[in-house]
Formats: sequence, structure tokens, C-alpha cells
Amino acid sequence: MLQRVNTVEKMAYVNSKEVALIIGVVAACYWNSLFCGFVFDDVSAILDNKDLHPSTPLKNLFLNDFWGTPMSEERSHKSYRPLTVLTFRLNYLFSELNAVSYHLLNVIFHTVVCIVFLKVCKLFLDGRSSVVASLLFAVQPIHTEAVTGVVGRAELLSSIFFLAAFLSYTRSKGAENTIVWTPIALTVFLVAVATLCKEQGITVVGICCVYEVFMAQGYTLPILWDTVLQILRGKGSIPYCMLQMLLKLIVLMFSTLLLVVIRVQVIQSQLPVFTRFDNPAAVSPFPARQLTFNYLLPVNAWLLLNPSELCCDWTMGTIPLIETLLDVRNVATVTFFCFLGSLLIFSLRYPGDSSKTVLMALCLIVLPFIPASNLFFPVGFVVAERVLYVPSMGFCMLVAHGWRKLSSNSVLRKLSWIVLSLVLFIHALKTLQRNWDWESEYTLFMSALKVNKNNAKLWNNVGHALENEKNFEQALRFFIQATQVQPDDIGAHMNVGRTYKNLNRTKEAEESYLVAKSLMPQIIPGKKYAARVAPNHLNVYINLANLIRANESRLEEADQLYRQAISMRPDFKQAYISRGELLLKMNKPMQAKEAYLRALELDRANADLWYNLAIVYIELKDPAEALNNFNRALELNPSHKLALFNSALLMQESGDARLRPEAKKRLLNYVKEEPQDANGYFNLGMLAMDDKKDAEAETWMKKAIKLQAGFRSALFNLALLYSQTAKELKALPVLEELLRYYPEHTKGLILKGDILMNQKKDIRGAKECFEKILKMDPNNVQGKHNLCVVYFEERDLLKAEKCLVETLALAPHEEYIQRHLSIVRSKIASFGTGEASVLPTEKTNAAQGGKATIANLKEVKNEQRTTRTPDSNNKSKGQGKAKKHDEKNNTDKETKKKSTKEIKDIEKKRVAALKRLEEIERILNGE
Repeated sequence: MLQRVNTVEKMAYVNSKEVALIIGVVAACYWNSLFCGFVFDDVSAILDNKDLHPSTPLKNLFLNDFWGTPMSEERSHKSYRPLTVLTFRLNYLFSELNAVSYHLLNVIFHTVVCIVFLKVCKLFLDGRSSVVASLLFAVQPIHTEAVTGVVGRAELLSSIFFLAAFLSYTRSKGAENTIVWTPIALTVFLVAVATLCKEQGITVVGICCVYEVFMAQGYTLPILWDTVLQILRGKGSIPYCMLQMLLKLIVLMFSTLLLVVIRVQVIQSQLPVFTRFDNPAAVSPFPARQLTFNYLLPVNAWLLLNPSELCCDWTMGTIPLIETLLDVRNVATVTFFCFLGSLLIFSLRYPGDSSKTVLMALCLIVLPFIPASNLFFPVGFVVAERVLYVPSMGFCMLVAHGWRKLSSNSVLRKLSWIVLSLVLFIHALKTLQRNWDWESEYTLFMSALKVNKNNAKLWNNVGHALENEKNFEQALRFFIQATQVQPDDIGAHMNVGRTYKNLNRTKEAEESYLVAKSLMPQIIPGKKYAARVAPNHLNVYINLANLIRANESRLEEADQLYRQAISMRPDFKQAYISRGELLLKMNKPMQAKEAYLRALELDRANADLWYNLAIVYIELKDPAEALNNFNRALELNPSHKLALFNSALLMQESGDARLRPEAKKRLLNYVKEEPQDANGYFNLGMLAMDDKKDAEAETWMKKAIKLQAGFRSALFNLALLYSQTAKELKALPVLEELLRYYPEHTKGLILKGDILMNQKKDIRGAKECFEKILKMDPNNVQGKHNLCVVYFEERDLLKAEKCLVETLALAPHEEYIQRHLSIVRSKIASFGTGEASVLPTEKTNAAQGGKATIANLKEVKNEQRTTRTPDSNNKSKGQGKAKKHDEKNNTDKETKKKSTKEIKDIEKKRVAALKRLEEIERILNGE
């Protein structure tokens, strides 16, 4: 037994020079792949896949498909590759979405596959031919989709364990045909791992079975047939070696059956839903279906033989259907099957190393390709270059074996070396050039259009790439071309409509959506709608409704479209979400709540839904329940930006000081996620003002203003902060900036007038501020009152009295206006009517009266943030020096007591007063 194992290991030995050669060749061919981004399917598998995020539980990798969609959902692709997604998650852990690390790991995995493939080749070829096969595999241009495309990692990982499982099985035969069970157990484990990387990994079991019968046991098909006939006729017993072989095959087949059963349970016995656009032949009648699927086999073989014209997408109209036996392409199908059959007969009928090598090469070509062949079940593509990754191993073995035959001939030896060198060099250059096609989505799809102009999906994808760059005019050209190539492509018409909408051409957008809607199949009673149309095509109802609901008179029509989509698919979650948003707009929060609750029944793990429901509860004036729903959203997605921001605002607005630390924590997390959003810093500043942390508040406000020039609320509140901390002169340039952007900002004008009058002694400037307010709003009580104070400062008591009378008429219940009017009238009485028109500057009472009004203005200034009413301290002072000192002190004490009470009240009603008036409008949108 040990001798047999050592023999296999010796045959499969790879030396360091061979490893270095392979590493060098792979590096030379794929170094430029490191400069490529995430393109095509990478967007769904990497950028949009939440399973990569550390916040997502690891168990989700085993519950969701390759794209992060729950396997239980009908829209799931049913591609179950959790171990591949796990490697993506490791990439994300170390470099997040830095594409270089993802591409680098792919190149490393491809190198490992080449080295392990070399070990496999050495079991069937000599050393030199094995290296040739490995080099041919390393430089094969068709592998760029599997290596340079990040999602191709599924092929790479599966291939590593695929080959490792086969190598393990080759060690299962011991001395005197005994069974070594450890390699078999390891094989079964590695098959399971390969299958969890990609589904085709399970096909290695078939290769192990062929190896066992025709390689390990040395049977040819005639000998095996004769032995079976002898046993069936009762002319002999089953040989011991055959019993051992059958036992091993039973173990392999049983383990395979178990894996298949588990896989079927994982997809819940449901095949993925594909449309005729993905794979036209799959929905075609006889004989078009059979003829086309058989023709695809020589198409794939030709791509391996001549990988000069490669294309990232072969769906839709790329390969026209073969609808009749008279189609000339059937000749290629017949030729392919004749050639394949001849190789198969040679390998099975004749003994010898050459036939065995051909047999194993054919197994590597045929068996791994079966899941993608459409022969047993339809797949979501016509041709896919990446699925040829493993079959190309058998192809390279065949080529290397043929090269060995030619090079052994003295006449052809030199020519065979020249041809081999040319093939390796040309393929390496083609691979290097092909990598650049994967640099961006635009370059990738434009390169595909050079090969195939009959695929509407390619025109659409170029349009998407241009659309992402905001080049809508150019994108529209490609989308329109897609509708011309495939007039019944619903998605293409939807793309045209969306682009028209982005160009503000709503009429054309609606027309395009209506065309797409007309192409939708009609509901057949008793037949499942989802089985006949791609789920994303139902978005035409959503897009059309979203377009027309911008017109207030068509809200009911939009609602009808949402309800129509829901009637077609009661589990259409997006329809409930969009309808909920519309119902909020229609001021129907209770119905919106019902829509979101229905959506949550379909997907309780959707953080966006919990967030939207929280917005509904805000509309329903239930902040406590809104906060609970924000918290649910953050439990599911701790970095949910909108939930972080708005829940922090809700805590801030509650006036509960105990919630402020958590509100600050959430806002800090928000600015970490959105460092360029000035709103986050502004609200951090407001929180700091609440906590009397003036220096911190100033820092946050300045940060907000730096990020967003002319930030209205930040500018005003920074000025207010300066004025409240005895830095009025620093507030003045901030107010100047505010009024430059918003010249009619009433509160800014009041605060500026206050500072000009009290700090700069610029009565004229203050007067201009207040007069401007009254010009905009003649009934503005604060502006009117402060203008009265200006008249008082100008010593024009009669004008001040008249002004205060007019102000009192506007606000008859304001006690402070009545008090100030009394003060002015007492001054007029003390000086007499003739003397009251202008007060002398040196009068003491006037000076004190001036102080009274100035002090009151400071309170008006405070009112910008807290709507405080003036206290009576200044009134006491305004009554002159006739007051006794102790009476004045008593008044001061009473004032302090009242101020403390007001401050407490301010904290409770903070948001209802100024902050809500000054905060910028925020659009709470669940989209």
C-alpha cells in the first residue's frame, strides 16, 4: 500500500523550477488585472452584497445566494457558493472595497490552480508535456473572465478543491488492490468544499469513477463488457478487484447523492426564474431548443481552440436560434460530435497510455461542462467563457499530448517547438490585452460590442456605464439602439424612460414606460405570473408611478399602478415600499403604515423598511414608536446612515438630556459614514450648545460652514453662540456672511441690529436692519419693537411712544411691550410734552432707560434660540435712581429665580421654539 502511494506521489511531484516558471508566466500575463475595477457581475456580488460587511452575521452566508439574496426568495439566482463569498468577506475585512486586493487574490488562486493542474498532468503525461499543458492553461485568454473578473473566483476556488479531490482519490488504491479509506474520506470532504465554492465541483466524482474503472483497474470498454457478460451468464464469479472497485464507486455515488439532496434542499426544490432574454433557446419549442443547445457545444469548443473574439455576455440575440435541420450551422454540430465520438471510442476501446490520457482529458472537458450545457436543466446564459475554466484543462492536456506525439517525430520536432512557442506568446499577449477590457464597465461592454452587435443587453450595459458618469445624452443613444436591436426588450424601454426622466423630458419618459408596460404579458388565471416574466420587469409599474406622482393631480393614478403591481405579485416588496411613500405624500399615514407592515411581513430583516416605518410614526406624531423603529433598523444595519441621523435628531428634539450622549454617538457615527455632509456636524454643534459646551459647538459649526458655504442654520447659530458668550463682535462677520446669502433672514437682521446698537453703537445701522424687517413684514412684532427702541435711543420719545402703541396693537397680550410703553410715557410726562420730542443726552434717566431697552434687546436676541420673554430686571432699573438699593436687590433676586425657571422650560421646549425654525429642511426619503 505504501509503495503504491509513494508511486503516485512521485509521479505528481512538482519541483521548484516548475513552480517558479508558472508563477512568472501568470504574473506576466495578469499583472495589469490589478488596475481593473469592479465591473459587470462584480457590482452585484461585491459592491451591492451586504454579506461582505462585518456587521452581517456569518450565518447569512449560508442562507443567501452568491449575490446576497435569501435562497428562499423567488428572485434568488439559486447559486449557492458560501465559501467563495467568505473569501470576498475576508477581502473586505482587510481592504474594504479596494479592488486591487480582490484582483490580487484571484491571480494567486489562478497560480495555485496552474500548479495543482501540473501535478494532475504528471499522472498522465511525461514531465515536459505536463509543463506544456500547465503553461497553455496559464496563458489561455478565455480565462480572463474567471481571473480578471472578481466573481470568477468561484471557478478558481472550486477548481483548486476539484483537482485536490481528484489527487486525493488517486491515492485510494493500496497494495494488492486494497482500499485506502482515508484518501476516499478526504476526497468526499474536498468534493463538498468544491461544491460550496461552485456547483460544478461535484462533477469531480464522475472523473474519479472513470479513473477508478479505466485507470486504476486498467479496464477497457471491451474487457469490461466481456467481464460483465460473463458474470450475467453465470460463467464466473465477480472478481475481487471488481468488488473492491464497486464498493468504492458505491461510496462515491452515495456521497454524491447526499450532496445533491442537500443542494436541492438549499434551493428549496426551486429552479431560478430565467426569461427568454437570458436564454432564448430554453423557452423555444422542438426542434429549435434541441438544435440550438447542441450547436452551442461546438461554439464553446471553438472558443477554446480560437479565443480571438471574446465577449463578456452571450445572451439574448448573440447566437440566433437554429429552427430547422436545413440550417448550415448543423454541419458544425455533426462535425463536433463525430470528432468527439472518435476520440471517445479510441480512448475506451484501446489499451495503452495514450488512450488513457485522451480519456482523462475528455472527462475533464465533458463532465465539468455538463451543469452549464443546458442539456439537463436551463441556465441563465447562452455561452459563458468562465464556465470553460475547468474544461480547458482537458483541452490543454489534449493539445500537450498531441504536441508530444509531434515533437517525438524527428522531422516535425523543430516545427512543433516553433508552433508551441508562437501559441504561448500569442495567447499571453491576447490575455494581457484582454485584461485591459475589464478595466471599467465602459471598456468591457464596448469591447463586447465589437464582437457582437446583436445583443441588446450589451447596448444597455454601455448605456448604464455612461449613465453612471451622468452622460445621459450618450447613454440615451445606446438605450435606444438596444430597443432597435430587441424591440420587445422590456428592460431596454425602461432604460430609455429612465434616461428621459433624468433629462427632464417627462413626456417622452412616460411614453417609453407605457411601451414597456404594453410588452408585459397578460395575467393568465391560475398561472404564476413570476414564472413568465423577470421580477425586475415589474419595476415598470414602479417607475411609471414614480414619474407621474410628481404631478399632484395624478397621485391616485400612481397609486393604481402600485396596486396593479401588487396584484400581479403579492410578494412584490418594492411596490409596498413605493406605495407607502406615496401614501405619506397623500397625507394618508395610516395606510402608509399598513403598506410598510405588509412589506415587513415579506422581509423583516430589511433595515430600510424599519426606517421607513419610523418616518410614518413621525407623521403620526408618535416619536417613541418612531425611535423604536429607528433602533430596529440600526440593529439590522448599524451603519444605516439615515437611521443614524434621524434617530439622533429625534433624541435631540425630545429635550431629554439623558438621550443626548446616545444622540451624539449616533451623529459621530453618521459623520464617519458621511464625512462630507455638513448637516451631521451642524447637529453635533446644536447638541454641544444644549450641553453648554461652547468651544465644541463652535468647532462643529465652523466645520459645517466649511463643508457647505452659505449653510443658513449653521451661520445663524454660530453667530448666536458668539452673542451668547460675550463675543458679539465675532458674531458680526458671521451675520454679514449669512445676510449675503440670505438678505431677508429676519432673525439674522434682528441679531445684527442688536449687536450694532449695543456693541458698535451704530444706531443708524441697527435702524436699517429693523426697517428692512418691517419692509418685508410690517406685522413683525420683534422688528417693530426693536425699531421703537431705536427711536428711544435717538431721544425721540413721541415717535417711540407711537411706535410702541402700534406694536402693542399687533401683540396686545405681550406684557413687556406694555411695560416699555409705560416707561416711555413716564419719561414724556417727566419732561413735558414740548420737551419730550428729543431727550438731552446727559440725562441720567434717559441713560438708564437706554440700558433697559438694550438689555431687553439682548433677551430678544436670546429669543432667536429659546423664545424667552424679557424679565423685569430692566424695568426696575428703568424707573430711575429713586428706587432704594435693597428694593433693587430684591428685584434682581426675583429676576434670577424667574430666569432659572425659564431656562428649564426652554430645555423642554427647545425644538418647538427656535431649532425647528432654523434647521434646514430635510427630505426623509426611504428610496
